[in-house]
Amino acid sequence: MARVSIQQTAPDFQLADFKGKTFTLSALRGEKNVLLVFNRTFT
Repeated sequence: MARVSIQQTAPDFQLADFKGKTFTLSALRGEKNVLLVFNRTFT
């Protein structure tokens, strides 16, 4: 797993939101703080 460093720019990515609209991280760059949470599933 890659390490995360403080003040490191996150790579851009695209995901569909809950309405099916495409969301890009770069759309928020410089405007807001973003917290990403990726839930892990256990099987």
